[in-house]
Amino acid sequence: MTEQELRDPKRKPSHEGVLRAMAKIAAILPPTPLLPLEVDGTTIWCKAEMLQPIGAFKIRGAWNRLTDLTDEERARGVVAVSSGNHAQGVAWAAQRLDIAATIIMPENAPKAKIEATRGYGAEVVLYQRPGQDRDAIAAELIARTGATLVHPFGDPWVMEGQGTLGLEAEAQLKARGVEGPLHIIACCGGGGLSGGLALACPEATLSIAEPEGWDDMIRSIAAGEILSVEDQTYPTPCDALQTPRTFPINFDVLRDRVHSSAVVTPADISAAMRVAFEKLHLVVEPGGAAALAAVLSGKIDPVATPVVTLSGGNVDWESYRQMVGRTA
Repeated sequence: MTEQELRDPKRKPSHEGVLRAMAKIAAILPPTPLLPLEVDGTTIWCKAEMLQPIGAFKIRGAWNRLTDLTDEERARGVVAVSSGNHAQGVAWAAQRLDIAATIIMPENAPKAKIEATRGYGAEVVLYQRPGQDRDAIAAELIARTGATLVHPFGDPWVMEGQGTLGLEAEAQLKARGVEGPLHIIACCGGGGLSGGLALACPEATLSIAEPEGWDDMIRSIAAGEILSVEDQTYPTPCDALQTPRTFPINFDVLRDRVHSSAVVTPADISAAMRVAFEKLHLVVEPGGAAALAAVLSGKIDPVATPVVTLSGGNVDWESYRQMVGRTA
């Protein structure tokens, strides 16, 4: 692609774009650990993204997007919408690049995520979820300021940045002498991570896991068209995966790539969080444990060489205590 093509916000994300993102991200972030876990006699490999500087994989896409802004775009700042992890990724990248960042977050987002975002120097604008449209709020702000939208999943740079997780995992397995095709099991909200992984690892088998009540991607793929979450008041501990509907840019990548999928319950999530703590000594937030929950519950059967995304660990102590302590 030419430089002009790469800077076109309407371009399609690509494997080439993931490779380009990998070079940028490897220059500033070390790989996160890929840890083995035995499940019913099968070794699954867990990608510990909660050990990123902001506690989640979202730092990848945010850094890839912001480092491609022109000088004029940097001067006008960026706007993002997020429940918390993308918010911190954008704020972290913006702080290091000296770019003004405004993040639109739901009032019911975890307080720890809101305060962490502010701690990176970003301005936080709160909205009511459900009730208000975060994308409409962002559009109005962008119209007034000329800022650039950095969407949490519906953006080619963001998707390509998230896909670098897959390239890292491939390289880590190769270094360990583990051969064979991958089976990537990913936590899924809007499809930024899973779409990026599909682009990064075109030969891999791909499975996705979504929380109960927020399984719009799974339903959309089954229907062959984009569907919205049916009840946006449906309670879930997985705040990181509460996306009302996917975007065409994500759906177009995933519609023919998802091999299997699973809807996981709060009890499934709790069990996965306990296993991550007891066996891997890792604190995983509910949304970050969805993929592991799908495997441990038997809802997704690992094939080939399984790689499971533990996509984040930004959870306050009281919520974590309640989740790991529940049994139903």
